Order: sequence, then structure tokens, then C-alpha cells
Amino acid sequence: MRAAVRAALGDDRTPVLVACSGGADSIALAAATAFVAPRLGLCAGMITVDHGLQPGSAERARRVAAWGFELGLDPVQAATVTVAASGGPEAAARDARYAALDAAAETLDARLLLGHTLDDQAETVLLGLGRGSGPRSLAGMRPAAGRRLRPLLAVRRATTRQACADLDLPVWDDPHNTDPAFRRARLRHEALPVLEDVLGGGVAEALARTATLLRADLDALDAGAAGYPVDATLDVGPLADLPAALRSRVLRRWATAAGAGPLSAERTAALDTLVTDWRGQGPIELPGGVRVRRASGTLGVVSDDSREA
Repeated sequence: MRAAVRAALGDDRTPVLVACSGGADSIALAAATAFVAPRLGLCAGMITVDHGLQPGSAERARRVAAWGFELGLDPVQAATVTVAASGGPEAAARDARYAALDAAAETLDARLLLGHTLDDQAETVLLGLGRGSGPRSLAGMRPAAGRRLRPLLAVRRATTRQACADLDLPVWDDPHNTDPAFRRARLRHEALPVLEDVLGGGVAEALARTATLLRADLDALDAGAAGYPVDATLDVGPLADLPAALRSRVLRRWATAAGAGPLSAERTAALDTLVTDWRGQGPIELPGGVRVRRASGTLGVVSDDSREA
């Protein structure tokens, strides 16, 4: 655990903030960080989030924060969030939590350490497969993305539990993690054990390895698309000659630069038809009040309030 944290922190001396729910993964991460950070000359704090969704959640957040102080982490925060009623409960709680975590890290100009393990990565990949998601979803969580660091993505969940047992650390088991009403809980306790049995073990490691390999491919494709010149208009000829994976990335990058909102797979495919399946069709409507049209062998973007053909 300490080796994983030390490797993730590297030579950067930016302060760190551990996100700690009170579960074994984040408790072990907090303890390892409290040990490693001072030896690297790093300031290390902790934040715990009270979602207000379970009885006693405020008191639990207070106890987790108090334990963080006992470890020597400073500053320690207990943030209270309001979970939106719309959308799925898992997604709404996650959105509220990350908003609070990211805001705290930005205020402190700190890196945010998250306790996701190899098992969490495997579950994420499997959920993406079940939804028929594209490669970006199957690539799972990145070890480092902006301020966020995930030092434990190569560490099994059983290891974090063993670390907590060895150090006699206080662990809270969230009942939502075993509640079959939540998709990830069923995947963890029902689907993955069956796959491990049928395939002879090693499924979690294989899924995590798949994510790592896909991220390498995606990074190479993204780098290739980033080198493609993007102007106010795009010449259809050279664009049509690009492999589909590169062309879709160039189109999304270009549309985003023009003010369009995030493009779904369907909107990207519709935009691609202006390049690969041109039959004189009209403009393509994109999120953000942007329309794309093809004229004289180029793609151009016009604002939605301009209804010119």
C-alpha cells in the first residue's frame, strides 16, 4: 500500500488531499498516505463527504474526520452535500461527491487521492461492456487525470482489507455496497464471482489489464487526432481518407472548438455522414446551438439562430 502511494506521488511536491469514505479502501489509502507523505516532505490532508442518505451519516463523517486528525493529516474536512433527486441514486450521489471533492482540492491547490482498487476498475470495465459502451468507457479509470490520482488501481480490494486488519484501523462497511438494489453491488457479489468460477479465476486482473491496454491505444489515437489541423472549416477530402477512429476524434475536437456541447456517439456518427455518406443532406444539429453543414467540399459551422441553408 505504501509503495503504491509512494509511486503515485512521484517527485511532485504539490500537497495532497485524501478522499476518505471510512471504507477499507480509503481508510488504508489514508493511513498509507499519512505514513509516506511526511517522508517525502509533502503536506497531506483528508476530506470525507456526508451524503445525508443514511441514518447517522453526519456522526460517521465526524468520526472519520477525527480519525484523520489522529493520523496526523491536516487539514481535515467533513463536507456535507445535497444529492439530487433526479437521475439514478448512484450517479446522483457520485456527482455530488465529486463536486465537493474537486472543489476542496482546487481551493487547497492539492492533488486528490482516490481509493479505487483493481477490483473497482474491473467492475467499471464490466459495466461498460454490459452497456455496449465504446472503448473510452472500457478503458476504465485513469491512474492520473488532472488533480485526481488513483494510487491503488493495481491493488486488490483484499489487500486494503488486510492492511486495515494488520494495522487495526477502523473500517465502516457501507450497506449500499451489498444492497442488490444497486447495479454495481450485484455485479460485485453475483456476476463477478460467477465469471471467476466459469473462467477459472483471474477475471478481475484480466479486465483491469484490458483497460490498461485500451488506454494506451486511445492515447495514441488522441495524439494522432490532436496533430490534425483544425480551422474554421474542414476540408472533406483529406478528412475522408483518415481511419474512422481518427476521423471521429477530429470531428469531435473541431465541433467542440466551435462551441458544440459534448457529442454522443449518435451525433458523432451523424456528423461523420457529411464526410463519408454525402447525399446533399441538410445541416446536422449539434448540442450547444450549433449546426454543421457541408458546402463546396468543406464542413462549416453556423450558429443555431442562423437558418441559412
